[in-house]
Amino acid sequence: MSNPLLETGPHDPRQKKLGGGLKFALEFGPLLIFFVAIMRSDMLVRLVPALGGLGKPIFIATALFIVATAISLVVTYAMTRTIPLMPLISGVIVLVFGGLSIWFQNDTFIKMKPTIVYSLFAVLLLGGLAFGRSLIGYVFDSAFQLDAEGWRKLTIRWGLFFLALAALNEVVWRTFSTDVWVKFKVFGFLPLIFIFGLLQTPLVMRHALPERAEEKGDQP
Repeated sequence: MSNPLLETGPHDPRQKKLGGGLKFALEFGPLLIFFVAIMRSDMLVRLVPALGGLGKPIFIATALFIVATAISLVVTYAMTRTIPLMPLISGVIVLVFGGLSIWFQNDTFIKMKPTIVYSLFAVLLLGGLAFGRSLIGYVFDSAFQLDAEGWRKLTIRWGLFFLALAALNEVVWRTFSTDVWVKFKVFGFLPLIFIFGLLQTPLVMRHALPERAEEKGDQP
């Protein structure tokens, strides 16, 4: 039974799964590289003088972000033989907006990237729900099973939350300096997403299907 090239669903038995730690590293590693690169751009230019031709630190960091994102997708495919849908969408947006930022030497494009990604996730979630499909599993590769009402509520919550993050990104990059935006991108958005996810635990527990609940209860 061959693996599909593109992720078909979070519970497709044909798809190999990555361990939690490795999955986290591959998805958020490029963001960490972006942050380190923009904070240590002078050192990077000394080590690799060619990077200086890219311009300001944010453009050096953006170039490395693009490369790291591409490597992450390649490694994921090499290990699972499947390309995850949401990281692929995010990677394409990174390539397009990051490339435009470097080409035009205008950091507005890369600053707008989170707005586009979060807005697109919101449209996919809420739009899919309007057509009777809950796509939340594609975003988080969910390890749990919920009833229809649980999926509906969780999808609505995350869809609205992503819209709020998109609006917040617009406020931050348009109001504050690039340094503030970069730090908030790493130390603001990630904690907000983590905390919001934890706050959904009661809903997940209330709507967990009996079969899944029993399986968990049988575990030591």
